[in-house]
Amino acid sequence: MSPPQQPGVGRAWAVTFAGTGINLALGVLYSWSVFAKALVDQLHWTKTASQLPYTLACVVFAICMIIAGRWLDRAGPRIVATVGGILAGSGMILASFSTSVTTITIGFGLIVGAAMGFGYAAPTPAAVKWFQPHKKGQISGLVVAGFGLASVYIAPMTNFLIKTYGVQRAFFIEGVFFLTVIVLLAQLLAFPPQENFVPFGGPPPEKRAAAAAAVAARPDYSPSEMIRTPQFYLLWLMFCFAASAGLLIIGHLAKISQIQGGINWGFLLVAVLAIANASGRIIAGWVSDRIGRTNTMLIVFSLQALNMFLFAHYKTPLTLLLGSVLTGLAYGSLLSLFPSTTFDFFGLKHAGLNYGLVFSAWGAAALIGPIIGGRAADLTGGYQASYIISGILLLIAALLSFVTKAPTARKNTVPAQTST
Repeated sequence: MSPPQQPGVGRAWAVTFAGTGINLALGVLYSWSVFAKALVDQLHWTKTASQLPYTLACVVFAICMIIAGRWLDRAGPRIVATVGGILAGSGMILASFSTSVTTITIGFGLIVGAAMGFGYAAPTPAAVKWFQPHKKGQISGLVVAGFGLASVYIAPMTNFLIKTYGVQRAFFIEGVFFLTVIVLLAQLLAFPPQENFVPFGGPPPEKRAAAAAAVAARPDYSPSEMIRTPQFYLLWLMFCFAASAGLLIIGHLAKISQIQGGINWGFLLVAVLAIANASGRIIAGWVSDRIGRTNTMLIVFSLQALNMFLFAHYKTPLTLLLGSVLTGLAYGSLLSLFPSTTFDFFGLKHAGLNYGLVFSAWGAAALIGPIIGGRAADLTGGYQASYIISGILLLIAALLSFVTKAPTARKNTVPAQTST
């Protein structure tokens, strides 16, 4: 028998919080509205053009999540996240060389988008493998909270750098900073030992023991098996429809606050939304561990639908603040609910690639929310039409949550025996 391989619990938490730190740097995506406002006001880009780097970054992010997920399952999280850090710095630095739509779209949209795919794919699967199944929601929420929380410091920092040094220099300074931080933290990431390792977290509470046992006994699905289940497509559609609303507001918030509220400090609302975004990830992870993933989704989708239908009426600093907080909470919830649900439904063996495929819905959402918002504003001077479209999509997602259940065990499959 092989000797026990049980690192201390501190190693598990080091992986978890290193992942949070990496996401704190990659979350520059959620401060794009600060860059976009400067590109419109200072460089006279159209509002639609100002969303091209952001939208391309989201699409490439989602595509590279699939590539990175496959690589992650084979090579481990350290090298995948390191590549993400190198790409993040390189893309921001390239964007600093020009004010043209093409160069900034390639630098931020293509290269930084790829960086996010590689950097974001690695931490969450690595962290959840160190803990018991009934901790998936909580650990996922902690790791991805960094991505949502990033704008708390990145939005004011970007605003300061743009006002002090200009847009190009802001890209350069942030590029050097993010490259350094991500590459250093990536060296702390690792999967737990494969033999004789007991995940941390202790036994589940008595009320949740049966549910935790059912999740643990559920067989692992390969990517090809997963995409043959209806649950995959239901999760994909719900993720796409719900995320499009959050991405609409995140991509345009600084300009929305200027048009609807007449205020020019929208970067502070971006920071507030970031706090709510991070909080939503942690709260939803904790709540869904207790009341179930799809029950939590129904609450989140309904809340955000109401918020979107009301957003056109937010015309004061207080109501814009309320709308930003609700958007952040609802949107942030998605980024802990969907990885946790994917791991619950389809297992952890192929977690990286399986979640990468589900996450492609987020990239599709980036083609809906931000672009519709930009076109609506360019054509009508406001965002009202895009709010209504987003609200309707959220209501559809809420209806889909009623029919989304965990897949039943495959025929001729014997669940793995758990050690006593």
